[in-house]
Amino acid sequence: MSFSQAANLVETAFGHRGNTTTEQDVTNPAKDRAKYADPSGEKMKALVWEGKNSVAVREVPKPRVVEDRDVVLKVTGSTICGSDLHLLHAAIVQMQKGDILGHEFCGVVESMGSGVKGLQKGDRVVASFQIACGDCLYCNQKLSSQCEKTNANTLEHGMYGSPTAGMFGYSHFTGGFAGGQAEYVRVPFGDVNLLKLPDSVPDEKGLYLSDVLATSWHCVVDTGVNKGDVVAIWGAGPIGQMCADFAFLNGASRVIMIDSNWRLDYIKTKYPKVETLDYSALPRGSSVTSELKNMVHGGPDVALECVAGEYAKGWGHYFEMLFGIETDTSEIVNEMITSVKNFGRCGITGVYAGYTNHFNIGSLMERGVRLIGNGQAPVHLYWEKLLSMIEKGEIDPLRMVSHRVSLDDLDTIYHKFDKRDRADGLQKIFVQTKFSAPPSPGSPQLTRFKE
Repeated sequence: MSFSQAANLVETAFGHRGNTTTEQDVTNPAKDRAKYADPSGEKMKALVWEGKNSVAVREVPKPRVVEDRDVVLKVTGSTICGSDLHLLHAAIVQMQKGDILGHEFCGVVESMGSGVKGLQKGDRVVASFQIACGDCLYCNQKLSSQCEKTNANTLEHGMYGSPTAGMFGYSHFTGGFAGGQAEYVRVPFGDVNLLKLPDSVPDEKGLYLSDVLATSWHCVVDTGVNKGDVVAIWGAGPIGQMCADFAFLNGASRVIMIDSNWRLDYIKTKYPKVETLDYSALPRGSSVTSELKNMVHGGPDVALECVAGEYAKGWGHYFEMLFGIETDTSEIVNEMITSVKNFGRCGITGVYAGYTNHFNIGSLMERGVRLIGNGQAPVHLYWEKLLSMIEKGEIDPLRMVSHRVSLDDLDTIYHKFDKRDRADGLQKIFVQTKFSAPPSPGSPQLTRFKE
């Protein structure tokens, strides 16, 4: 039995906590067609999880309005996030066959419950990847990722001490909500979790307010990048790329990107000011820490982790993770701690699911290093500001978008995205559906990955 299946059994045995105010574990309308599927019988295409390392585009029922503050969207754009790969690999527990994936999406309001305020049918909107109630302790501070009322999962509460908010398409561990890699999606508390997009911001830019822009901004400002800082970033994917952009916007004097593949070349073409460090090409006897100390006296002021704890670099952690002795490797976090200056700051934004071994707590304590778990970014705290920055041309999300793809090809693209093959060159993608508008000026044209 897999760890994920065992976690589902534990949750079933103990039952959910009674703290939520919205329906839980509705990861596919087919679960209860009478209750969750549109009464018209209309079907839609959606990307569903079918088991470890297996996803497929399937035909499933279109969702309906279930609660009076629900909004059903026609999805006009979605994407794949690096954190979706943790679901593909079953590194996040409590996945179930048939779960609809996808936590970043935008769309057009198709229908809504009687309690929804401030929205009309036909409005163009982007959804936050987390589901917030709008009126709890955290929501009142716009700390939407920590909403107290949208995730009743007992296991998460027990592991973490407090639950996070519910999240779209991200396992029953985070509430069990169907995701937006589909043609339609149900959005609970739609008047809270949807932001209107102005005509001046096309879907290919507005979509990324759903997660990646807010996550990158939060990583930079929460860790505390200040004027003149030297910032090192682990991971040259879209989050790392936008962190570089935002670090410079917040006054960083230098940004150094650490990775080992073609994405470093992608960064060089987009951000010539960014210095790069390929850890796979280091000379014998050298390390990421020693190289950074050579590049910067004492090391960087700030280290930002934009990778995740799933990827072991050494055999020791590989086998410990394989046999369930730990869920996450500490290697990158240890590199960050030893690389920064004394009293430096380290922020963790990549997903870490549970527990790690061989953590260098001595260096952390003795050198006064600040280790900051940035947490899931509170999208509601930032998305209006970031939307304004897009409108003013201060940031351009299209700089990270390499491909426009079809929902029909998404199962194939998941595996290509996972391999990070230079030939495919997938950085950040825009996934179109049958409801999408034609490509906006400056955005990539459609690339098909299936015949």
